[in-house]
Amino acid sequence: MTLGTRSARPPQPTLEMVAAAAGVSRATVSRVVNGSPKVRPEVVESVQAAIEQLNYVPNRAARSLASHQTQSVALVVPEDMTKFFGDPYFAAVVQGITQRLDESDYTLNLLVASSDPRHKTMRYLRSGNVDGALVISHHTGDDFVANLESTMPVVFGGRPTNHSGADNYFVDVDNVAGAISGVQHLIDIGRHRVGTITGPVDMPAGIDRLNGFRHALGQAGLPADAVEHGDFTAAGAAAATRRLLERSPDIDALFVASDLMAVGSMAVLAELGRAVPRDIAVVAFDDSPAALSGPISLTTVSQPSKEMGFAMADLLLRLLAGDDAVPHHNIMPTRLVLRDSA
Repeated sequence: MTLGTRSARPPQPTLEMVAAAAGVSRATVSRVVNGSPKVRPEVVESVQAAIEQLNYVPNRAARSLASHQTQSVALVVPEDMTKFFGDPYFAAVVQGITQRLDESDYTLNLLVASSDPRHKTMRYLRSGNVDGALVISHHTGDDFVANLESTMPVVFGGRPTNHSGADNYFVDVDNVAGAISGVQHLIDIGRHRVGTITGPVDMPAGIDRLNGFRHALGQAGLPADAVEHGDFTAAGAAAATRRLLERSPDIDALFVASDLMAVGSMAVLAELGRAVPRDIAVVAFDDSPAALSGPISLTTVSQPSKEMGFAMADLLLRLLAGDDAVPHHNIMPTRLVLRDSA
């Protein structure tokens, strides 16, 4: 029996082949590949030309062993999987993160850590699988996230719940000021009985937006007692809106702490025959695609979610590169976007 022959594949380019083509030592090629600043520019240019000519791809595993780096970072989301994939805010943040990482050699590991497998997530992170972590949507009880900072560089999306001075690195917006601008708009158009559906009050964003709501109404001398708590989901907001209308049927405006929740609130208002904005004006927060998903476009406080993700990844890459000038607290602006709901 005869065996069929297979065509011989060309040899995979090696570090030695690059060195020979560039006329330098293997060690010099290794230094160029690993970004060492100790190689003369003309030598770097020669090695890079040889790499392109041979189509050489560095062995990432070997580089990791040599440098003790994985060239990977984790995005840690202490949330339920359904909530993560159902909220457009997360999609925008991840888009910004990946856009920045695409400019680097780092890859992204996504870890959606609900309450049950968090010990497994922590074990994975502490086992040297990633060089640093990005954390978004963290809650007061997420102590395992706070403990990460003792093992690797960490950048938070949103002010961390354990924030105490200058120890944490985070990117956030001024949620209090954003909420004030949204509620002030409702006051300015003549609304006097403003209610709110809050975000989770175990998260800084939920707490700060509620504080902004109370501050704006207090400054105007208006009551701020029409409050129901939501969970940043449309279903949770719908239930909270029903409770609010049963308790405070006289409200003529509603500040909702996210666009996605406002979609749930407006569905209930339509079901109960409350016209928006004639009977109840609505202002939300985020300026996500959800703001334009319904029959009435949402007036909303816009936060630059994609840019926040980009900035988070940029800060982490700077920390991993040993940059000592990385700012700890990075606050981005919000703006009010006027549409049909208020």
